[in-house]
Parts: sequence; C-alpha cells; structure tokens
Amino acid sequence: MDIAILFLTCLVIAGVMTVQTGLSRAERRAARIERKLDLVLGHLGLEEEIPRKDEIIGLVREGKQVQAVKLYRESTGADLLEAKQAVDRMV
Repeated sequence: MDIAILFLTCLVIAGVMTVQTGLSRAERRAARIERKLDLVLGHLGLEEEIPRKDEIIGLVREGKQVQAVKLYRESTGADLLEAKQAVDRMV
C-alpha cells in the first residue's frame, strides 16, 4: 500500500511539473512572437492602437503613474509588467 501511494505521488508531481513546463514554454513562445511583431510594426512605421491612450497620457502628465498603469491594464488586458513598460514608453 505504501509503495502504491509513493508511486501515485511521484506520478502527480511529474504531471504537475510537465504542465508547468508546457505553460512556461508556451508563454515564452508568445512573448517571442510579440517581440517580433513589435519589431515589424516599428519597421513599417506603424503604431499599435491603444484604447483610451489620451486618458492614459493625461494621467502620466498629471503624475498619476499608478492610475495610468491601472487604466492601461483595464483597457488592454495586459499584465502589470507589460502595462508598466508600455506606460513608460508613452512618456
């Protein structure tokens, strides 16, 4: 019985590690694709259309960086780091 429990525990741990590795691999690939797309847009002289961009820039000019990042996240669905970097680039 103890060997069966140990075996099942090892299988569960191996399965969790496999899922985590797959997700991080997919996330890294998506980030790489996004960087390439940003380079292509930059090369073509195109700019990503950001909803509520004027409001976000207004908040930054007022010194309300945190609110600007929050608004960026709400309007684009970006994560915190991506939103912070995007708002920093706007200034």
